[in-house]
Amino acid sequence: MGPACGMILADMGAEVIKLEPLKGDSTRRRPGSGAGFFSAFRRNKKSLAIDNSVARGLAVVYKLAAQVVVFS
Repeated sequence: MGPACGMILADMGAEVIKLEPLKGDSTRRRPGSGAGFFSAFRRNKKSLAIDNSVARGLAVVYKLAAQVVVFS
């Protein structure tokens, strides 16, 4: 599961940047038993909201991807 992998890498000291849509990650608003999912799996990560449907946002994604070891 991607969120768990990112969490483990972040826990081990990797700089993990989570790209989110401008509205934010939908798991932030999970009801019921899923309510703690976002806060549990997001720990130690940085978040960046990007609109990748426009050229400027996509350029940021490409710039970040060119500098990383893992891109998922």
